[in-house]
Amino acid sequence: MTQGPLNEDEIIWLDDVLLKYGTAHSVIDVAELDGLLTAVLSGPKTIEPATVLRAVWGGDVEPEWESKEELTRFNVLVFQHMNDIAERLAEYPGQFEPLFGTSEVDNREITIVEEWCYGYMRGVSLESWPALPAELQPELDAIALHGLIENEEQFENLTPEAFLASIEAIKPAALALYGYWHSQRDGASLH
Repeated sequence: MTQGPLNEDEIIWLDDVLLKYGTAHSVIDVAELDGLLTAVLSGPKTIEPATVLRAVWGGDVEPEWESKEELTRFNVLVFQHMNDIAERLAEYPGQFEPLFGTSEVDNREITIVEEWCYGYMRGVSLESWPALPAELQPELDAIALHGLIENEEQFENLTPEAFLASIEAIKPAALALYGYWHSQRDGASLH
């Protein structure tokens, strides 16, 4: 099995498969998948691979795959990507980059963080994270600002400067949450 980051063709293929088999309850693109996997890897407990795949498809309904090869390739690429995220979070946090979407508006490329943040919050709810210490709650709030529908009005009313700052807060927030939960896991295994 190939290790390391997915190449552009593999990312495009995953995006196409998520679109092809997507439902109103499933992950819609690779940005949302990246957020989901980051939260699953960052949370307080280890999640089984089958649970991760159910979360991708929004429940117990799996797509009717065209072939066994398509299913296998999808699963291999999802878990290859998950392993790459895990390695970056654990060993190379300076290389961790959320896979945000982009769009071109008026000949300018803009960053779209909402799908990644929705995916992250999907992962948080999948694990039903316990309450965070007060000093870490703003980290989760930074992601939830863009990742929960009930916060849409709040972020739409931000000044341009505050909006940019809210986007820049997402990566350090994800790293801080990973660090916290993994220190808790490590501490729990020592007892």
